[in-house]
Amino acid sequence: MIMQVLADEGVTAIFGYSGGAILPTYDAVFLYNEQAAAASLPQIPLIVPANEQGAGFMAAGYARASGRVGVCLVTSGPGATNTVTPVRDCMADSVPIVVISGQVSTAAIGTDAFQEAPVPTMMGAVAKHIFLVTDPTKLERTVRTAFEIARSGRPGPVVVDVPKDVQNWEGVFRGEGLLTIPGFRRRQQELEQSVLEAPAAGHFFAMLAESARPLIYAGGGVINGNAAEALTEFAAAFGIPVVTTLMGIGSLDTTHALSMRMLGMHGAAFANYAVDDCDFLIAVGARFDDRVASVPAKFAKNARRIAHLDVDRAEVNKVKRVHWSHIGQVREALRALSAYGRQSGFRRDFAPWVAELAELKRVYAMNYDRASPLIQPYYVIEEINRHTRGAAIITTGVGQHQMWAAQYCDFTLPRLWLTSGSMGTMGFGLPAAIGAQIAQPQRLVIDIDGDSSIRMNIGELETVTTYDLPVKVVVLNNFGDGMVKQWQKLFFKGRLSASDRSLHKKDFVKAAQADGFRYAVRLEHKADVPRVIAELLAFKGPAFLEVMIDPDAGVYPMVGPGHGYDEMITGDFIPSRHKVDIKTPGPSEMF
Repeated sequence: MIMQVLADEGVTAIFGYSGGAILPTYDAVFLYNEQAAAASLPQIPLIVPANEQGAGFMAAGYARASGRVGVCLVTSGPGATNTVTPVRDCMADSVPIVVISGQVSTAAIGTDAFQEAPVPTMMGAVAKHIFLVTDPTKLERTVRTAFEIARSGRPGPVVVDVPKDVQNWEGVFRGEGLLTIPGFRRRQQELEQSVLEAPAAGHFFAMLAESARPLIYAGGGVINGNAAEALTEFAAAFGIPVVTTLMGIGSLDTTHALSMRMLGMHGAAFANYAVDDCDFLIAVGARFDDRVASVPAKFAKNARRIAHLDVDRAEVNKVKRVHWSHIGQVREALRALSAYGRQSGFRRDFAPWVAELAELKRVYAMNYDRASPLIQPYYVIEEINRHTRGAAIITTGVGQHQMWAAQYCDFTLPRLWLTSGSMGTMGFGLPAAIGAQIAQPQRLVIDIDGDSSIRMNIGELETVTTYDLPVKVVVLNNFGDGMVKQWQKLFFKGRLSASDRSLHKKDFVKAAQADGFRYAVRLEHKADVPRVIAELLAFKGPAFLEVMIDPDAGVYPMVGPGHGYDEMITGDFIPSRHKVDIKTPGPSEMF
């Protein structure tokens, strides 16, 4: 029943690790694929990771890269607890996955049985929804409903905990049916019926008509809502520039004339200055989080009006009060606004503002020490970008390398940039790349990782070669937790508490070779960067590259916690239009 529902839902791969309490379902995977092969039907491959956290992030990478629901299949106890982090990560970034976990038999629940864990209690705090299936007649409907909840509205992770005796039950497969869940159905119906009416659109365009410097602030909701095309049409139709959050990268082609790239704590200086200068901010699928609106009162300080389009009512007016809002599907709302603007003949010349922003991009462009004899990470990523031309899927771990990739890579389409945003989970990059490659086998997939981040799930190197996936892994090695070291240098007088790895003995190249990488190279000389990057990307199978970068390279610009964009630190090679004194954050301010 579980396998047939997965097939009916269009699942093309399962990521998981076996164990006693999930063995009946694992046997069903085997039997399903055996029957599918005999009938010349598509099989559903089972991708086995090094551990369950890897499986969860693979499912997330699959979902992020494809827009489909990712599936993770794990056993009870430690199998389920190992997926808590990816489940929370998916919840924080609104990624649809379904985790099916085995559980001890219903009679043993609550007895501290072998490999028992209170999955509903744990997962209920971090998942979009959790089901414990104790009535086997509801199993089929429950699994089907889990997919509906995962992909509907604001997407997210759903966990289905299935006791072993329920898995062993036999009954009639009906091929249809959902659980009633009236509260969810009511909210979903309200969302689907929420249409942007003409009076509301008229009010929006009245505000736009009064604006001389409008700016779209696009977040991950644009990607998750499949609204990138609608956003591009809207921005181009009325000539409105666009900044994106970390999760919104790809909402608008980064090479588009209206793209002002990423804003926020490590956003481009010109993007942050654009936010400071705009007089009408249009938030689309964004939530004014602390990495963007560090000090809400100072964020978009010159904006006389703020508009907000979002699928989640809870996000509107949560952090910053807005003057106009619409709750509903973002794609449909943008299309309604575009249609109204065309039909009403709206005209407003924002060319002077666009020209002003083009000058900001020129003056405050991203830059670094290009004359340095050391390998600068920005140079490496620029060289990768020169080959990929915005068409590759890029995954990352979390830290400096993540920000450098966001700053220096181009993305011409949505779902090419896969990173852990809200949770900031180190170890995300490699398993996410595996899931993305399974979802998009024809795409070039590159994991740009850090030496500390990749350690978290380095066991998945073997998974890459086991399934002969042509993933390219690039480790930017600066001997430690680079982002932590940067903060310690700026705010803790250079005391590198537990962040320096320069005395560690890890040989990443030998580790990759031991796991079966036929291409595993260490890059140590700046002159070799173009040649080696070209070799790496041209290699036909799995490929691994360790790059020994300048250990003191920093991520700039940087807006310190509790500071506004007028206090942005731009480093030595990006100009600043403000004189900034670096201040130590207060004890209550976040990392």
